[in-house]
Amino acid sequence: MKKILLIAAFAFFAFAPAAMAQEVKVIKMAELEQLLKEPQEGVVVINFWATWCRPCIEELPYFDKAQQDYAARGLKMYLVSLDDVEILESRVKPFVKKRGLSSTVLLLDETDQNAFINKVDPQWSGAIPATLILAGKERRLIEGKMEPQELTALLNKYTAAP
Repeated sequence: MKKILLIAAFAFFAFAPAAMAQEVKVIKMAELEQLLKEPQEGVVVINFWATWCRPCIEELPYFDKAQQDYAARGLKMYLVSLDDVEILESRVKPFVKKRGLSSTVLLLDETDQNAFINKVDPQWSGAIPATLILAGKERRLIEGKMEPQELTALLNKYTAAP
């Protein structure tokens, strides 16, 4: 009986992150603007991506792992999909579930790209992947795919060890 309970508990905890990863919240620009505000504490990383973007797909696991590795240092990671809201159920949610993403995944439902791009950062061309790091009053935009060591170096710079 103990073995069965132990196996059941292990299975529950092993698959719990994958089950939680299915959540994808649809947001509008007003909600994104709240994330873009200067963080009161810790570091906020916002990664803009899409299911059709190969470099985005390649770097997503680095960001998801960083969320787990740096959570104790006050890191908050948001993965913001720029896919069309019409494919949320057919493509985005299955994509997130298949990859077992445990970070907060949002889908920006905004048709006026020019308006939201400038609000994210006036220097952003709109190309993805793009990553915005917010640490106190400091903001840093990185356009293009990031390698794991590059992301680690930036997170070490902006977060303090616990």
